[in-house]
Amino acid sequence: MQTSAKELTIIRIGFEVVKIVDGDGLIVRNIINNKEEEIRLYGIDAPEIKPCAKLIQDERETHIPGSLLMTLGYESFAFLRNLVLPGTSISILQEVGNLTDKYGRTLAYIILPDGKSINEIMLENGYVKPYDKIFCSKLPEYQAIFLEAKRNRNGLFRNNLTF
Repeated sequence: MQTSAKELTIIRIGFEVVKIVDGDGLIVRNIINNKEEEIRLYGIDAPEIKPCAKLIQDERETHIPGSLLMTLGYESFAFLRNLVLPGTSISILQEVGNLTDKYGRTLAYIILPDGKSINEIMLENGYVKPYDKIFCSKLPEYQAIFLEAKRNRNGLFRNNLTF
């Protein structure tokens, strides 16, 4: 584990993707010790893919039926599954002070070998929205990317929906 000079982020290398959980989560494996951990992509939120309390909350907030939100969730899940195949090497960036969520999942920005952030790719392509329930230093940037994706009707916004 390496910490940046400003002590704001932790950079962890030597991981590979095991499987995609949903549109904003995946399981990764440390290639040194084979330990797996669940990652929640930091600063973004995809629609849910199964009934849960969050789906009910999203229904109330968006006025979109849960069945349609789950359909959108599966589209987001499929996009991420095609973007990052099992075995893909990745690096994990974390913000000090927000290392895990309330469910114990690791909060992280996932960086691909080409230096691109999965979190940002998901936003740019319109398959997630910014998540503001947990502090994220990139939130203003993510909000701008989100608005551009929505304006261009990318991904889930192609039918002018706002989830």
